[in-house]
Amino acid sequence: MKASSFRDMTKDELLLKLGELREAQFNLKFQHVTGQLENTAQLRKTRKDIARLLTILREMDKTAA
Repeated sequence: MKASSFRDMTKDELLLKLGELREAQFNLKFQHVTGQLENTAQLRKTRKDIARLLTILREMDKTAA
């Protein structure tokens, strides 16, 4: 996802999305290890989305303080 779409979300929505992305990352890692994952680029995309989301959450916390 784009950072701009993350910025439009509320903090609660971002936390829910973070949980979804971490669960998706776990499932992708599991599929990769078992040899069932065909698109390995999805692992990297999910990891970067998590990093983007955490960065935006951090920015929100800094501006609120």
